[in-house]
Amino acid sequence: MTPSRDAYREVFEAAGDGLIISDVETGRVVDANSLAGAMHGYAREDFIGLSSASYITPSGERQFLADLQAIRPGDVFEALSVHQRRDKTQFFAEERRSALTHGDRACLMSVVRDISQRVESEQYLLEEVETRTREQATLLEVSQTLASALQLKPGLILDQLRAILDYSQAGLFALEGSDLVPLAVRGPLPLEQAVPFRIRMNGPETLTALFPDNAPIRIADVSGADSAAQYLRSFLENQAAMLLAGMRAWMWVPVAVKSEVIGAIGVAHNELDYFTDHHANLALIVANQAAITMVNADLYEHAQALAVLRERQRLAQDLHDAVNQSLFSAGLIAEVLPRLWDRDNAQGRESLDDLRRLIRGALAEMRILLVELRPTALTDSDLADLLRLLASALTGRAKIPVTVSVTGKGALPAEAQVAFYRLCQEGLNNVAKHSKAKRVDIKLQYGPADGAVELRIHDDGRGFDPASIRSGHYGLSIMRERADAVGAVLSIESRPGQGADLAMRWAPAPKQEVA
Repeated sequence: MTPSRDAYREVFEAAGDGLIISDVETGRVVDANSLAGAMHGYAREDFIGLSSASYITPSGERQFLADLQAIRPGDVFEALSVHQRRDKTQFFAEERRSALTHGDRACLMSVVRDISQRVESEQYLLEEVETRTREQATLLEVSQTLASALQLKPGLILDQLRAILDYSQAGLFALEGSDLVPLAVRGPLPLEQAVPFRIRMNGPETLTALFPDNAPIRIADVSGADSAAQYLRSFLENQAAMLLAGMRAWMWVPVAVKSEVIGAIGVAHNELDYFTDHHANLALIVANQAAITMVNADLYEHAQALAVLRERQRLAQDLHDAVNQSLFSAGLIAEVLPRLWDRDNAQGRESLDDLRRLIRGALAEMRILLVELRPTALTDSDLADLLRLLASALTGRAKIPVTVSVTGKGALPAEAQVAFYRLCQEGLNNVAKHSKAKRVDIKLQYGPADGAVELRIHDDGRGFDPASIRSGHYGLSIMRERADAVGAVLSIESRPGQGADLAMRWAPAPKQEVA
């Protein structure tokens, strides 16, 4: 028994997808089920007879017409296209196209499914992934930027926060005793000009109320009647009230280290209920990084103070070891010199020479200490003059004659000049401590052609075997580090009983030719 036409129609209408039969020659709809018409905003009767351009956007229609001409019996084409409704709104469609004969005509049947919701979900997920990826990249950049800042830059923290969280105005506060003190604010000019001001807190309970469980709190409407909004308004009274001027939403974020609150970030927006849980999590990440930065800045400040103290102690020790001893010896000689002169003129003249040497050495040591106290003097002064100071100090301190000869003229980069000075200083200290030398020669030579500079220090002392020197002894490792730091070449030659030669050569990096 052959199924009736009405039976086919019932199956056709019962399909869960839109069914469209199009004429191969004209491309017009020759039949469709009611779902296909409704999908496009038409009654079935009105949908039949439409051209493909009426319900498929131009980009999708081009592929449809190509399939219309190319399809053969047994072929199945699948396509994703954008269809349009009667009111010109659009939706994403998934189509499965196949050839069939409808009546006596060659036709194309399209099974159409509206996948707009699926596409929109996929696009939403893709946008969320892209947004989270950007946020993570920005947070990494924020972390690197703040972690690399040895000195606290509170404005930078708020600027980095804005990179991931839009706000109308914000403030970074430090907890000082029982007050919150703004380190920086971002917002209207009157607000920024109001800094500094203090937000008085009424004991530890205020801190607990602000940051229960050390977690961010969000206030949807700062002018609302709920207890959190009322407490915020009472807390930010007087001068701090301008933090709320024109604002609708507020968020407090604690800045804490090991559960101890050391400050806070206050963020406001002029839109009602603007901040979300996700915003709070992002702000908390920045606040945690800000806490580390604040602690690091404190540690760096203490380290600088400790470095200054140690430098003062070193200079005091140098003053005691060198200048005080020289002046003490000079004082003893000065006391006995009249009696020596009366008793033996030759011995008196020798003591007078010693007195002159000690005083000159003490003056040189004092000038060196003044240079050390003013570090720019190491780079502002002529290198040859600095070497002569070191030579005079050694002669006065150790009674070792030192000659300084300079060939040529030139200028060195600051870091290279400091390296030459420190190397000579260390080398002469080694001579005084270990060499038992009777004479030292210092030669400084500026290369006329390549701009190279070479320093040589030779002593006629007892020498040593460089291969047998323990690591760190004689300061040799420090010397090599100084030379390496400025791209210089250091050589040390010595043999037992034959003195020592120390040489350092520096040359400017060759200029790269522009292609």
